[in-house]
Amino acid sequence: MFEFDQYLGFLAFLTILTIGFWLMMFLLLFVVPYWLGGNIIELLKERRDKKKAQREA
Repeated sequence: MFEFDQYLGFLAFLTILTIGFWLMMFLLLFVVPYWLGGNIIELLKERRDKKKAQREA
């Protein structure tokens, strides 16, 4: 059947796979939307300030 070294290797593989999966989920569900949302808000602020400066000039 399996030897102890193979069992440890399989557990290490599953651990790395699980960590990678949850890291990818965290990045896709929280970090990327936060980053995109912040960029969009900053872009809208810049456009608003630019229009405001043009109206005042």
